[in-house]
Amino acid sequence: MKEEHLQMAYRVFERAAEMSESDANLLERARKALEDAYAPYSNFFVGAAVLLENGSVVVGSNQENASFPLSLCAERVALGAVESLFPHAKVLVMAISIRNQKKPIDRPAAPCGACRQVIVEKEWRQKAPFRLLLQGESGPIYVFESGRDLLPLTFDPDYL
Repeated sequence: MKEEHLQMAYRVFERAAEMSESDANLLERARKALEDAYAPYSNFFVGAAVLLENGSVVVGSNQENASFPLSLCAERVALGAVESLFPHAKVLVMAISIRNQKKPIDRPAAPCGACRQVIVEKEWRQKAPFRLLLQGESGPIYVFESGRDLLPLTFDPDYL
């Protein structure tokens, strides 16, 4: 038997002002997308904004349903819109912001497992990773260089 280790690295910015103007603006677009979230059951709002190589920004917000398995996450809403509106455009960056109506959240939340899988498959399809910017209502911003950082032992179409 041998033991192996997985490692990931990410950057932490204390404020959006420390980031590039483009990244700070994209994060602001994700925060604005929170206004369109529909989360009457969990009161947990998620907004996502995706910057494409053509300069377009596509946003998404979570859309809950009384039957929870039918709910849609903001990340998948945004990436689905990208595929519908710009099917051949490459994603460069995705910003994700959260807000909880019940309590302030001062740290980022990573995408759920299903969203991580969809993000990694989008990277596989476009043959290039994209950065992820994560922030809570306030507090630090985590920057990951790829969805694979959040889902290192990925299952992708190469297995099929």
